[in-house]
Amino acid sequence: MTSILQRWFPFTRPAEPIQPGMYASQPKPDAAIPYRLHLRVEADGSGVLLVNAATVLHLNASATAYALELIRDASDANAASAVRSRFRVSRQHALADYQQLRDQILRVATQPDLDPVVFLGMDRREPYASRPSAPYRIDLALTYATDPGGALDPLAHKRVDREMTTEEWKTVLRSAWAAGIPHVTFTGGEPTRRPDLVALIGYAQELGQVTGLLTEGRRLADAAYLKSLEAAGLDHILLSLAPTESTSMAGLRAALASEIFTAVHLTLSVSPAQARTLLTDLKALGVPAVSLTVADPGAQGRSTLAEARQTMAALGLDLIWDLPAPYSSRHPIQLELDAPAEGGGRAWLYVEPDGDVLPTQGIDHVLGNVQRDSWTDLWARAAA
Repeated sequence: MTSILQRWFPFTRPAEPIQPGMYASQPKPDAAIPYRLHLRVEADGSGVLLVNAATVLHLNASATAYALELIRDASDANAASAVRSRFRVSRQHALADYQQLRDQILRVATQPDLDPVVFLGMDRREPYASRPSAPYRIDLALTYATDPGGALDPLAHKRVDREMTTEEWKTVLRSAWAAGIPHVTFTGGEPTRRPDLVALIGYAQELGQVTGLLTEGRRLADAAYLKSLEAAGLDHILLSLAPTESTSMAGLRAALASEIFTAVHLTLSVSPAQARTLLTDLKALGVPAVSLTVADPGAQGRSTLAEARQTMAALGLDLIWDLPAPYSSRHPIQLELDAPAEGGGRAWLYVEPDGDVLPTQGIDHVLGNVQRDSWTDLWARAAA
């Protein structure tokens, strides 16, 4: 997302880093705007802040220092004084910047239908340029089944011969939260084929994690099912749209009418003119963001992709590039750069239905298995 804090102050001496680790606050019963915060501080002083287990905020070192004072419930004056002890900045600027960050976090805490990932005080790509102490996110492929008959995604790995049980997946979620991983997405295959999806979303929410769903969207047309996802606390949906299928479109309309942030993934197999029309229609429906890729990765496909990106910019549609597309789709940034996405294995990891861990979807390199290996070991292997 665009940077919220436009001004950060120049340093005349290095900032003293905050002790790395997890910090948390709970809502006060008498608070006018109750909210819950979890802050993970990295060794370089940057941080990841979870607001109400619904939005992940990536913070630079200055914003992290202010966020810690907010968690400590410091007064404006004390917060400004604490930050001044780490950064050489005037009291007036420190006070203004703290109040600005506090107000932004309050808006995030009370604004419905918000993008699940927001960056404060830094460029959108910058957090993935350095390696964090633990993944920002894990993508959990609950199943490779794609339809009620149990047909498998044609690109699913043949070595995956079982799906973990509900209790095994809950153990994965618990261990991930204990390792400081704040964000999980449920994917597949088609994750809505798993009867325990709603329970797993609710369990992750109870732990404090931000939860997302990557789906073809057909089951979202079932009002009762969509309501159950909403009640479980699902934070965001990336819907892989089949524009010519009425059920997929019905699922999209229903999701957009819900309180869940909903973006669309498109695999373009049409002409640039048809792509422009489709994106214009999605904008009119109220879609806030789109993930793009093409069926043909050749020159024509790349040309269609480039023109679609220009159309999105003109329409004011945000580009989603750091949430994974469903398993059988190519990642848009991978197509453009002829290389894996920057965050694969550097900011997130991917777990197959049997617990095998890959750096990201589409990179066939097994780092280990969540049932026998710790997240620390898996993350170290991803670095290697």
